[in-house]
Amino acid sequence: MSNRDNIFPTYNPPAIDFVKGEGVWLTDSKGDRYLDFISGISVNTLGHAHPALVGALTEQAGKLWHLSNMFDVPGQQALAKAYCDATFADRVFFANSGSEAVELTLKTARRYHFERGDEKRIKIIGFDGSFHGRTYAAVNASGNPNYLKGFGPRLPGYVQLPFGDHDALTAEMDDTVAAIIIEPVQGEGGLRPVPEQCLQGLRKLCDEHGALLIYDEVQCGAGRTGKLFAHQWYENAQPDLMACAKGVGGGFPMGFTMATEEVGSVMVPGTHGSTYGGNALAMAVGAKVFDYIGDDKFMANLNEVAAEFEAGLLNMANQKYPEYIEGVRGKGLLIGFKLKVPNMIVRTIARDDHHFLIGTAGDNVVRMAPALNVTHEECKTALSKLDDVFAQMKRDGVKAG
Repeated sequence: MSNRDNIFPTYNPPAIDFVKGEGVWLTDSKGDRYLDFISGISVNTLGHAHPALVGALTEQAGKLWHLSNMFDVPGQQALAKAYCDATFADRVFFANSGSEAVELTLKTARRYHFERGDEKRIKIIGFDGSFHGRTYAAVNASGNPNYLKGFGPRLPGYVQLPFGDHDALTAEMDDTVAAIIIEPVQGEGGLRPVPEQCLQGLRKLCDEHGALLIYDEVQCGAGRTGKLFAHQWYENAQPDLMACAKGVGGGFPMGFTMATEEVGSVMVPGTHGSTYGGNALAMAVGAKVFDYIGDDKFMANLNEVAAEFEAGLLNMANQKYPEYIEGVRGKGLLIGFKLKVPNMIVRTIARDDHHFLIGTAGDNVVRMAPALNVTHEECKTALSKLDDVFAQMKRDGVKAG
């Protein structure tokens, strides 16, 4: 592996050089194959080098790459309409990443109240364990204080409350609250789904207090839980604003913010912008991704595979390795284990000894997020590899605690 002397030391990757990907498999420079069940952190919706995405990108690359938003970009209106028709939203703003999409939800929430003559409404309420991105407003909205360490004091107007503490939330609601922001299924925070009654309660609470409800579906959206967006599993739980990214681009950098007409209309010319956001290449790939995740048959197959995979994980947790696994976490194909041993040990053994790529998350969780077109057989292979990991730990005498 080449040295990283000229790269910011913000990452510490293992000594593996991946050179090729196909579906849920990666191949390194030595020719070794790895089963990829983290998908670039929930990004590669259809796996690596999917022919339809390669074709869409290649075709568009031969026509037009970049205009900026000084001009109408081919494909923007069609893709925005597709997502609006399938959701609560009436307006879409295209960006390049999840952090950017979150930033605009926060700006829009404050701008909405400003335009209504209520300038004191600046408070953004979030929850511990949340992760909303690495930009400055996003880390202030996030519930992990480590992301702010060394970057100055928390910006005014950002409040984090304990996850699931209804009394604390009710006490915090007043006429200075602009919005509540929450992930319907936490990703980095430990794959914690928000119960249906809680999302519905948040919707009701925001309506009662004149605040906006923001969903961060950067990781749990784009079909990952078995619906186009995670909150769509429930009725009467729609947001006013939503941040989307990761899987919507299928591996091409793309994100967007969605809003109702009432809320989105406050962002008039001059209030926000993006040079690269919604470029022609992203629109071509994003439209092809939507062809899959917007299809009912694709989702039905996803849910069938996910249910079978979850059953295998539950068997492993409850019957085979309860000394190592506390329980199964997540929803759909954003799923994993809460462990009784350090999650980094499990991830490292899986990668180095069994060529199985998984991720970690908060609350000592290992996270899996395979491509949404993963097959039954590939999931069986994943379960076999996990079995091998825990069996090896048992042979080696690894103890919980």
